[in-house]
Amino acid sequence: MNLQETLSSQVKQAVLASFNVEIESVEFQATRKEFAGDITVVVFPMLRFVKGNPVQIGTIIGEYLVEHVENVKAFNVVKGFLNIEVSDSYYINFFNGIKQDENYGFVNPNSEDKAVMVEYSSPNTNKPLHLGHIRNNLLGYSVSEILKASGKKVYKTQIINDRGIHICKSMLAWKRFGEGETPESTGLKGDKLVGNYYVKFDQEYKKEISGLITDGQSEDDAKKNAPLLLEAQEMLRKWESGDAETVALWETMNGWVYDGFNETYKNLGVDFDTLYYESNTYLLGKEFVAEGLSSGVFHKEDDGSVWCDLTEEGLDKKIVQRADGTAVYMTQDIGTAIQRIKDFPDVGGMVYTVGNEQDYHFQVLFLILKKLGFDWAKNLYHLSYGMVDLPSGKMKSREGTVVDADDLIDEMASTAEEISKELGKLDGYSEEEKKDLYKTIGLGALKYYILKVDPKKRILFDPKESIDFQGNSGPFIQMAYARVQSILRKSNFDLSIEINGIQLHTKEKELLKQLELFPEVIQNAASNHSPALIANYTYDLVKEFNSFYQNVSILGADNENEKIFRVQLSKLVANTIKNAFGLLGINVPERM
Repeated sequence: MNLQETLSSQVKQAVLASFNVEIESVEFQATRKEFAGDITVVVFPMLRFVKGNPVQIGTIIGEYLVEHVENVKAFNVVKGFLNIEVSDSYYINFFNGIKQDENYGFVNPNSEDKAVMVEYSSPNTNKPLHLGHIRNNLLGYSVSEILKASGKKVYKTQIINDRGIHICKSMLAWKRFGEGETPESTGLKGDKLVGNYYVKFDQEYKKEISGLITDGQSEDDAKKNAPLLLEAQEMLRKWESGDAETVALWETMNGWVYDGFNETYKNLGVDFDTLYYESNTYLLGKEFVAEGLSSGVFHKEDDGSVWCDLTEEGLDKKIVQRADGTAVYMTQDIGTAIQRIKDFPDVGGMVYTVGNEQDYHFQVLFLILKKLGFDWAKNLYHLSYGMVDLPSGKMKSREGTVVDADDLIDEMASTAEEISKELGKLDGYSEEEKKDLYKTIGLGALKYYILKVDPKKRILFDPKESIDFQGNSGPFIQMAYARVQSILRKSNFDLSIEINGIQLHTKEKELLKQLELFPEVIQNAASNHSPALIANYTYDLVKEFNSFYQNVSILGADNENEKIFRVQLSKLVANTIKNAFGLLGINVPERM
């Protein structure tokens, strides 16, 4: 138990013993800097159960704690706030109990608990990954790692949108204008090559629209009647009917894209346990439409289309099958969710990492699955996140106005190289070591910049701001880790020694308080599906460490026990930074 949990039970006992009243919970907060104390009990909520002056009530509870609780050494009451001072021995015992734990804060999964499946990335195969995909991948991967650390078994997955009009547009443009180009002949990554033809389609399509308007058609008619679009639609019909030539081209160009995606995923440091493809799942779900009709969850209109009426739940009517018997996206998503449970029977819930423009879709999906009687549907979560905008406006793939993921990763590494050369601290590094370090710093800056923001908030991506290596940034935190490694390299004593009986410096105690919070932060981050809680906790930890580093002599301490303790404490801080950053998918360098 941490300090708050320990004190909570003791405060309840104090209230029962002193006032013969049972209270359900105790409210705590951090003690304000201007008052003595390590943790504060808020007395005001108790006034519902205990009648009297809050200062007198706080005083009585404080006196009880000092008398009966070993680690409470003093208290003071300010209005309705009971500030409690905790003995150094409590923090030293806490430290000695965790200092050798390489996985401090992490919980091992319970084999009896249901697993969680986290879906992220899920790109279209007509373009390379861009900045928006980066936020999606980083969020999904990080939430997966945080859920693991909180004690869950996790499967990482994605559904690749490998069919539909979008890929047919790229395929048609390649047939028309590609002259047999391949990734090998052009030296381009396959996803970039295919993406170029998606842009090319849009350019040629607009030319045709302009020509039709000049010939007298309305803009709406011109958009519908442009020959290029009609041919792309015909190509999609051929694919759906299994035309051999169309399917062969589809397989070839998607293969190029997958190779490109895999390279980007590797560079970004994310991975997946299993993959689903829309070409295999787009027919799923139709059997459950029939089941829903027979159970009354769905109803059929006069034209033969099938709907789910959600008006009683405050939503609207949602179509689940067209009049011609074909499925819609909702049908497919229903079938895919059910298929995943069939494939992984130990899964008891899913997290969908998808932008907030799909909020309503997932609200409907989850409700329909509940209505269909699937118990696990209550454990579905939409990890909704805000879009990433550029200062110049919204990104548009078909117009080529995107921040390419690969280019951005390279740009961050180049910026890290420039700054590292200015700092001039890489003497003795080989060129290969330097290159690895630049990538570690650059990716750390990018990932932290994105993950420190609450997922629900929209991000205005400003490249200049993202590469600020001061303040609340990835490199600032990486620097603290590297600083501790420098201290450890200079240490020549046994760090496994247990130190007791020393008097803690204020800065040591503040640092230990911050470390004690880490397990709770992981659980909160898992419950809220928010890597931002981990990111900002780590920043606060580093601020406390830097204050400790600047105010307390570590290797120069006069007392040998104090010196050993401070190095041990620094090492635990570094290990916690490494573990926390690992949950964000960020590496830490040994030197910077």
